[in-house]
Amino acid sequence: MIHAEGRRVGHEVGMFSVSETEAAAIQRAFHESGEWAAVVELRRHFHIQDNVNALNAVRSIVRWAGAVPPHPQPTSPL
Repeated sequence: MIHAEGRRVGHEVGMFSVSETEAAAIQRAFHESGEWAAVVELRRHFHIQDNVNALNAVRSIVRWAGAVPPHPQPTSPL
């Protein structure tokens, strides 16, 4: 996992913190391009090498409310 100050992967740390800006960027990547794009975005901010941990972190971050507004509903022409 990641230590908030050093932003390094370490097995001794059980959690890490994500800022609203980081969460918004990760959520935006997820909604625009999918899970693996969000994993890439997560890795831009945090050095998580394990795919399982990175994907689980992305899925948790995407579920957070308020960081990214929901997609507007498509309007159908009348």
